Amino acid sequence: MDYGREVKFGVFVIPATMQPTRALDVASIADELGFDLVGVQDHPYQWRFHDTWTLLVAIAMRTERITVFPDVASLPMRPPAVLAKAAASLDVLSGGRAELGLGAGGFWDAIKAMGGAARTPGESVSALEEAVQLIRLMWRGERNVRFGGDFYSLSGVNAGPRPAHEMGIWLGAYKPRMLSITGRLADGWVPSLGYLQPPDLIAANERIDEAARGAGRDPKSIRRVLNVGIPMDEQAAGTLTSLVVDCGMDSLVISEDGDEPRDHLGHFMREVAPRVREKVAEARGSG
Repeated sequence: MDYGREVKFGVFVIPATMQPTRALDVASIADELGFDLVGVQDHPYQWRFHDTWTLLVAIAMRTERITVFPDVASLPMRPPAVLAKAAASLDVLSGGRAELGLGAGGFWDAIKAMGGAARTPGESVSALEEAVQLIRLMWRGERNVRFGGDFYSLSGVNAGPRPAHEMGIWLGAYKPRMLSITGRLADGWVPSLGYLQPPDLIAANERIDEAARGAGRDPKSIRRVLNVGIPMDEQAAGTLTSLVVDCGMDSLVISEDGDEPRDHLGHFMREVAPRVREKVAEARGSG
């Protein structure tokens, strides 16, 4: 299972406040070393974390080429119309270097404690499906935009700004219904290794593909972004290559890891990433 897309690499930074500028420093190092993506988890109710959107803007202003995205935004904590405006603004300010990772929510007690909407699993998925549609309407930048749903609505809003480029909506999805929504509506899929193992990734990609084809979409148009977080040892290149050519993932996001991120990330980009690209090219050439 290989969709033939260009292999990209990213870094998953921790938005911890104990070292206030570490996330900015790690993102700057990743940008300098040639990583393609930097993702930031979104847990507003976590008192030890920076606000994700504030941090993403700061990262975008501190970097020059790397793409930034929430990995993934907590929809129950962020009204989709406001989220759409924030994401579009970030894309404009960064010169087209933002994508929108989006999740249905979790940690419901914490969400409720902070005033967010507490929903059943089924309701949270339905709300996310509405949000994807509403966000796309907002990104058109049109006047008098209207949307009527069970969870969200627009009543004649003048939308704007428009994103600087065709922004993607990447869904954090694991269960069958969410995977089907990903295939029908989303531009990308963002799972984490550990929650799903390699055989699960294959099955999930098959479900996404089936839904995509049913909606008249090309499955190859959907990005597959995996939070990896595995040790970068001598076996890492083989493991990451398999995640691409056997499991269908095309963007691999590693953890920042350790006290010396420059050493860790530098080693990855010098020793591991080139070997992965080489092995993937070999597999594709022989296939």
